[in-house]
Amino acid sequence: MTQSSRDRAPAGGAGGDAPGRPVSPRDAAAAERLLSAGRLAVEGRLVQASNATLYCSIEHDGRTANCVYKPVAGERPLWDFPDGTLAEREVAAYEVSKTMGWGTVPPTVHRDGPYGPGMVQLWVEPDPDVDLVVLSRSDDEAIRRMAVFDAVVNNADRKIGHMLPPGDGRVYGCDHGVCFSTEYKLRTVLWQWRGKPLTPEALEALGRVEAGLRGDGDLGARLAELLTADEVDATRRRVELMLKHRIHPYPPEDWPAIPWPPL
Repeated sequence: MTQSSRDRAPAGGAGGDAPGRPVSPRDAAAAERLLSAGRLAVEGRLVQASNATLYCSIEHDGRTANCVYKPVAGERPLWDFPDGTLAEREVAAYEVSKTMGWGTVPPTVHRDGPYGPGMVQLWVEPDPDVDLVVLSRSDDEAIRRMAVFDAVVNNADRKIGHMLPPGDGRVYGCDHGVCFSTEYKLRTVLWQWRGKPLTPEALEALGRVEAGLRGDGDLGARLAELLTADEVDATRRRVELMLKHRIHPYPPEDWPAIPWPPL
């Protein structure tokens, strides 16, 4: 799924961008409040998504935005992930992103909606002038941070279309429902740094995650609400290994290294 207006199909409403005082993905606290308490109105659906993915407007207390709503009821069963857990994995990915301090994942919450509980994520409109293929093959620092983040959450589906550059120098990522497996399943188009030393910035971010997962750390407590104990332990071990070896990971030997299709 790509968060692109080209993929939206109307749901019978007027559609269009949400009016009023908008919320930026950079203002995480305000975005979380809006996403958690706002009134959701379904405007359409993302027709290329494999699971039910609805394009919505949301409004609360004079603040407005557009967002993606993925109800748990619309998740297709997967052979390698437990049924009904993708929405919680998306929220867990956001919690890791927050702890790392890079804002790789747009603000994301788990809440009830028109079709039951699910994931609600702030919409990020990508700049249509950015060539995503070129960006994915570049040495852009935002992309490199995304590669580190993906290694932490064990992302099994980092496609080119899952990168959202809004045109301000940042690059957000979407579709993190197939993360946090206890098995090494990193599958991504971002292998250009494999085996290369992690940057000091990356080591600092990993240190924050390690601290958050230690003992009664806030991140560990939050992930325990969203993932199994084994999945949280596996995340901790991945971070410890990256801090020990201080390099970007190599592709798995017994798992496809690139998602298909890569776009």
